[in-house]
Amino acid sequence: MVITDIKVRKLFDEGPMKAIVSVTFDGQLAVHDIKVINARDKFFIVMPSRKNPDGTYRDIVHPINAQFRAILEEAVIDAYNKELALAAETAASETSESETND
Repeated sequence: MVITDIKVRKLFDEGPMKAIVSVTFDGQLAVHDIKVINARDKFFIVMPSRKNPDGTYRDIVHPINAQFRAILEEAVIDAYNKELALAAETAASETSESETND
């Protein structure tokens, strides 16, 4: 199974949740609402889940083995870092344009 697309849907500045991401596999299957979390100076992903009646959560979809989880996690965090850099670059260019226009 090949990851064919990763879209960072939303970025967050505050709190441990840093992004919500969608991943497409083989151009055929999309998984939405994968969360990028930063806790204890480490980034990791949390798969989409549903709250059970007893208050616990259960993943709706998840990697079957640690090897694929590591591949998925690395790809999602890399996409998050690229999106963060792009957002910072865009903000910097908007700031310099507004200073030039003043």
